[in-house]
Amino acid sequence: MRPRKTSTRRRARVATAATLGALCLGLAGCSGASPIEPATAMARADLGMEAASTTFADFPKAPLDPAPNAETEGVVLRVKQDVAVHVAPGGPVFAKLPATQLENPTWVPVIAERGPWLQVLLPSRPNGSTGWVRIGDEVERARSPYVVDVDIDARRLVVRKDGAPIGEWTVGVGAPKTQTPRGRTFIMAAIEETVTRFSPIILPLGTHSETFSTYGGGPGTVALHGWPDPSVFGQAGSDGCVRVPDDALRLLMTLPLGTIVHLR
Repeated sequence: MRPRKTSTRRRARVATAATLGALCLGLAGCSGASPIEPATAMARADLGMEAASTTFADFPKAPLDPAPNAETEGVVLRVKQDVAVHVAPGGPVFAKLPATQLENPTWVPVIAERGPWLQVLLPSRPNGSTGWVRIGDEVERARSPYVVDVDIDARRLVVRKDGAPIGEWTVGVGAPKTQTPRGRTFIMAAIEETVTRFSPIILPLGTHSETFSTYGGGPGTVALHGWPDPSVFGQAGSDGCVRVPDDALRLLMTLPLGTIVHLR
């Protein structure tokens, strides 16, 4: 099946499950698949030998989110071509942000600004990784009016637009031994599921399991997704992903990429 466009203005493509399997993302781990070893190759291209900041990458020395529970102004950044990621404004380059993530356009949230420099959340390990990019022709600014707030302990998900709730649901979260990671992250991509039946659309986030370094063939990326058995909602039983009802998923899949997701 070819990737199809969604209704949201900024979500330009939805990767198919076949592509997902080829990339070995491992989101199937949320449905109980057995862990296997992932491929370890890392993309390196135009920006010298800098590694691409994707869900597969790990940057142990990346600056961490200084305020993981704070709100943002909703500013999101579209990366139109490889852009350098710095440890600080004007500081050394440690990575590059590519133009796509899982066949979706790269949109990342801005958490701080300093002159022509923007600090953004990255989709890579460790969780809460950030970097600084300089405003230029490679990037484009926009704003998402939405915020997704997941109260892990209460097992509640709220979607807000300009601060006002527009939807609230009871959801399933990670089991005690495979807890959903906490902190602020973002909707990284939208994947159309064509192989398994547990969710028609999977929304990978820019965060990872803190239990599994690899799962289901990939890096343990955490996602928002549906589930066919409603008895899981209100329970802590997943391998780290957030399981949502169908009507919640229908709303979530319309939100712009880069939209902030608070996992509290």
